[in-house]
Amino acid sequence: MIRQIYAGRPHTVVLRALYALKTSAWFVVVSGFFEPVFYLLAFGLGLGTLVGEVTGPLGRPVPYADFLAPALLATSAMNGAIYDSTWNVFFKMRFARLYDGMIATSLGTLDIALGEILYALLRGLVYALSFLAVMVALGLVPSVWGVLAVPASLLIAFGFSACGMALTSYMTTFQQMDWINFFLLPMFLFSATFYPITVYPGYIQGIIKVFPLWHGIELIRGLTLGQFDASILWHVLYFTGMIGVGLAATTRRLTNLFMK
Repeated sequence: MIRQIYAGRPHTVVLRALYALKTSAWFVVVSGFFEPVFYLLAFGLGLGTLVGEVTGPLGRPVPYADFLAPALLATSAMNGAIYDSTWNVFFKMRFARLYDGMIATSLGTLDIALGEILYALLRGLVYALSFLAVMVALGLVPSVWGVLAVPASLLIAFGFSACGMALTSYMTTFQQMDWINFFLLPMFLFSATFYPITVYPGYIQGIIKVFPLWHGIELIRGLTLGQFDASILWHVLYFTGMIGVGLAATTRRLTNLFMK
């Protein structure tokens, strides 16, 4: 069965996407980097001068800009991965019918799933590295552990891209795709992005801690601020689970759609 769904060539899917990028609206991809930068300048460096310090992951006070920047880094990694694994995949699957042609070659459904997820992961990595460079330039990475924010961003992007593609495989109309933004926006606003989670009542905190973005923000915030404990392993395991579930669900769904 594994030979039917995996030919060991997911890199060809990535190469095809990179070639297509040369003739597509690449500036749209580049523009995705600027959104978190604008948030950082407006809220972190602007509003942050009025806020002063807030409570960090271990209860220690930190400057507001230092608190906000890692949250936007996690969001940047999420956005870069999720849009490629949702809207990009939706168009290829439902309108361009590219996967029908790929399945007619030696490629299997796991090759396609891995290839698309890796391409989405690449975009998430570019966004994360670019934003991290901005953070370093502005002096918003006070801990040497901040270097681990790069692999942490990759983990976040991988988790979101795997689950994003799995969900997209069930979408059939553009109207259904709007549900993705419907869930992403409140998750961005309420995942302790702009203020500590402790401002919420206990039962609300429990709901927020289910959000994947909260785990990503806490992971990167702890690393860049040097304020972390054993709970960091829980965040890593959370995204490891997302990757496994998303990749398995995507492969199974594509197999059912194209290899009946």
